[in-house]
Amino acid sequence: MHFDVGVAAAGLVVGFVVGLTGMGGGALMTPILVLIFNVQPLAAVSSDLVASVIMKPVGAGVHLRRGTVHNELVRWLVVGSVPSAFLGVIILKHLGHGTAVQDNLKLALGAALLLASGSIVAKTLLQARRAPVAHADGPLVVKRARTMLIGVLGGLIVGMTSVGSGSLMIVMLLMLYPALTASELVGTDLVQAIPLVASAALGHLLFGDFKLGLTASLLVGCLPGVYVGARVSARAPDRIIRPALVFVLLASALKLLNMGTTALGITLAVAAVVGMPLLYRLSSPRRDTAARV
Repeated sequence: MHFDVGVAAAGLVVGFVVGLTGMGGGALMTPILVLIFNVQPLAAVSSDLVASVIMKPVGAGVHLRRGTVHNELVRWLVVGSVPSAFLGVIILKHLGHGTAVQDNLKLALGAALLLASGSIVAKTLLQARRAPVAHADGPLVVKRARTMLIGVLGGLIVGMTSVGSGSLMIVMLLMLYPALTASELVGTDLVQAIPLVASAALGHLLFGDFKLGLTASLLVGCLPGVYVGARVSARAPDRIIRPALVFVLLASALKLLNMGTTALGITLAVAAVVGMPLLYRLSSPRRDTAARV
């Protein structure tokens, strides 16, 4: 088993971001492995998912203790996401392991990351436009079919790319249940992500390209990173973290989608000068003390 210090260092950074914001595991770690460490996309997805199985419960445990988890929502999300995530891995298996498949998976990763960055912006806009919504008297009415559909769509994307268990699904939940607080959205999503990621990870252990040394290196960095990130999350301003995360996701997505160097530089420059300040202003200071999404 080969231990990679560089991968462990990258895992430390990503783990910290996950603990700090509640998202970014697959969306950051997978492209880092592919773009910086030249890991084959399928191996990166497989190893990242297995590592996430151990990372996810850290944040989920905090929300369970705080009572910010909607258990019925979790149940219906899991009904859709667990079989769908396993199916996503089987689809990858049938596509094969050739160069063309790896290239297509790389493009799929890029598209998923682009969708993830867009979903964060959409979530910020939705939160900025709506006033805080108090819970109605009585329990939240769970829309079972649509909730299960969110699980199906999210699970399929996670199974094939390792991206989306946080960023994509939490935005869909926000759109369907605007009365949920940020803490409840994050807590519910983190808890449902445990069986979802476990299903996808099992599929990759059986059919994917799991690398024990790569996963061990990730965990050496991720575990202390996610712990420290969770400890300092209450003091981290969301209006700073969110634009930075969108910028990293956008850069990774465009690179994976084979955008030319010049075009990439211009696009990121515009995003840095125009997009990030705008996102900063839209992120209300009132939400800085809320759970990170």
